[in-house]
Amino acid sequence: MGTTFAIALVFIGCCSNVVFLELLVRDFPGCGNIVTFAQFLFIAVEGFIFESKFGRKKTAIPISNYVIMVTMFFFVSVVNNYALNFNIAMPLHMIFRSGSLIANMILGIIILKKRYSTSKYLSIALVSIGIFICTIMSAKQVVSTKTFEDIFLNKCMIYILGIAMLTFALLMSARMGIFQETLYKKYGKHSKEALFYNHCLPLPGFLLLSTDIYRYCVYFSQSSM
Repeated sequence: MGTTFAIALVFIGCCSNVVFLELLVRDFPGCGNIVTFAQFLFIAVEGFIFESKFGRKKTAIPISNYVIMVTMFFFVSVVNNYALNFNIAMPLHMIFRSGSLIANMILGIIILKKRYSTSKYLSIALVSIGIFICTIMSAKQVVSTKTFEDIFLNKCMIYILGIAMLTFALLMSARMGIFQETLYKKYGKHSKEALFYNHCLPLPGFLLLSTDIYRYCVYFSQSSM
């Protein structure tokens, strides 16, 4: 597969995913949990068949390490989903998550004691400025048609809480990436195995969200679309 074709597939896949997710969120705000559950279930079933060979293949990385990684991955996914319920627009959600570069660099410096070139620091600074501008403009959209009291006691506080959730998920995702990097250095890179266990092991955790998932199953079944 050529590099250009691979990049095109990633670009088309990511863009179409964002477009259809935004269409769902517009009609069914808060449906992120059922979308994430469907994603996890599909990848887990595919991985169980083709990667773990119906559970017969021995893992290259100990399961205990996957449990730690999966816990972080599960919380990141759920928090990102719930952030959409706090006046966070989908474009901002997507751009904010691209700030993983910033979080990775900060935690890399703190935890791994890494040092980067000046060009990389400059690039991260430009990305940070872009995210900051997008956040401010999105906030103006939230508060533009509201009264002063409604802004600062309701909408604005909800928006700030949503930003805090995205920030937490961003840092947790970066920490998970560093943990995964240390595992690959120790045991070798097993990306398909990690993909399977990262989606299979969290499935019982969705029992905590079963009421919400069932509610949106009913909503989807009653939809005329």
